Amino acid sequence: MSVELTGAEITIRCLQEEGVECIFGYPGGAVLFIYDELFKQDKVRHILVRHEQAAVHAADGYARSSNKVGVALVTSGPGVTNAVTGIATAYMDSIPLVIISGQVPTSAIGLDAFQEVDTVGITRPCVKHNFLVSDINELAITMKKAFYIASTGRPGPVLVDIPKDVTQQKAVFDYPDKVSMRSYNPVVKGNAKQIKKAVDLILSAKRPVVYTGGGVILSDAAKLLTELTKMLNYPCTNTLMGLGGFPATDEQFIGMLGMHGTYEANMAMQYCDVLIAVGARFDDRVIGNPKHFSNENRKIIHIDIDPSSISKRVKVDIPIVGNVPDVLKELIRLLKSVKEEPDQNALREWWNQIDLWRARDCLKYDRASSIIKPQMVVEKLYEVTKGDAFVTSDVGQHQMWAAQFYKFDKPRRWINSGGLGTMGFGMPAAMGVQLANPRAKVACVTGEASIQMCIQELSTCKQYKLPLKIVNLNNRYMGMVRQWQEFFHGNRYSESYMDALPDFIKLAESYGHVGMRIERPEDIEGALKEAFKLKDRLVFLDFLTDQTENVFPMVPGGKGLSEMILV
Repeated sequence: MSVELTGAEITIRCLQEEGVECIFGYPGGAVLFIYDELFKQDKVRHILVRHEQAAVHAADGYARSSNKVGVALVTSGPGVTNAVTGIATAYMDSIPLVIISGQVPTSAIGLDAFQEVDTVGITRPCVKHNFLVSDINELAITMKKAFYIASTGRPGPVLVDIPKDVTQQKAVFDYPDKVSMRSYNPVVKGNAKQIKKAVDLILSAKRPVVYTGGGVILSDAAKLLTELTKMLNYPCTNTLMGLGGFPATDEQFIGMLGMHGTYEANMAMQYCDVLIAVGARFDDRVIGNPKHFSNENRKIIHIDIDPSSISKRVKVDIPIVGNVPDVLKELIRLLKSVKEEPDQNALREWWNQIDLWRARDCLKYDRASSIIKPQMVVEKLYEVTKGDAFVTSDVGQHQMWAAQFYKFDKPRRWINSGGLGTMGFGMPAAMGVQLANPRAKVACVTGEASIQMCIQELSTCKQYKLPLKIVNLNNRYMGMVRQWQEFFHGNRYSESYMDALPDFIKLAESYGHVGMRIERPEDIEGALKEAFKLKDRLVFLDFLTDQTENVFPMVPGGKGLSEMILV
């Protein structure tokens, strides 16, 4: 006998059917029936954040570190508008999320009802897809579609807007095992002829580079990428979002590329003759000015699941649309089956050139300084955690130093906002990471400006006993803003100085956490070791760092990859 359930019950049953273990949210009038059903069950754990932006960032961190779909639940009106920053962050970085939002009753939609906004209209530009469920009979199939769309093809956030009356109405619950959509059929297998062309071009290379992005991480292709790169003995560079896709401690790794990439990575990208781009999109922070990049003659192979990303900014020679692991498997199979191998003499000459570029030591800094250098804090964090921590960050100088100096050998360990550049992302994302990986070491590398964007989440960390280590690189400035003002605005530090900072130690302690202030370089390692010994406590480490330190190398906006500022 079929049993009728309310829309609220159906919503929770759908989450259970999808195997969702944890959701992040904040209640409000339009979603109270859903919250009532959450209260009645124990399969789906709810984490109460202190701001809806943090709910989506936490779901985002959960998804990035676990390869599961992250789920957030917010109410209508200001609840969903608060969530938009988190949704846009996930959209720019292709993170699989399902956001469930409440809406005013269907009869009130369009009448400027209390806490009504056009959620579908507002979020349309920053979601992979969204739905307004106006019929209770469509709720279950819509939820199934949402999870399917979010997690397949190029992943992304999907929003399901549910009016309050729909959560009260009843219908027979029938959750399908699978779903097919005529208008949505992502390509998985790459074109065989294109892959064969790619193999021929790879074997002909004399100055090759493997360039990889976040698509390698999101598709769990890191092992295959490493196998391919090691087999060819080609140099490999990762984007900011691709760090961990190839082991950073491997000799073939030439560092991150782009605006704050290494000299050797940027020069190799600019002067290679064959470029193998895998799960990357040639964005402005990676290749700089596309006209400058196109000045050098090279052949480009581009592998990506999203056809719209191919030849979007840079024209490529061999496009391969397909799921990265599937394409890499076929590439490896074909390369193993042919008797040819790359020109080893040319490859040795290329590596000699790369080693000359490496000798510039572009990441050097003053290690004898009596003031704490932020780079040293990140290096010590790497040593103390033995390179095995999950590291989240906010956005700015500290983000770049974390990317440059923490050597990520594994995928899904580096969690940051790349495309949108969202201040406030770091701590809530770390919460999601910790909940997805409860026994792991989780560090949030942040700055005194970014951390205050979502500082209220210290309360959430206290409630759920999340033992994060907050590494605050405190230079009393909006550091990256100040750096740009120094370089390009005549040292006019307009509104970038933070002259009313809280006492972060007292603030952390007021939330029930441990606070440490570190002012001398010789105390860095000891403080970090002490913090990680406190396995069940959140520790806020406030490092007072050099206010004048800048991130190098730097490719100025509008310039090319080889036009770096090195000192």
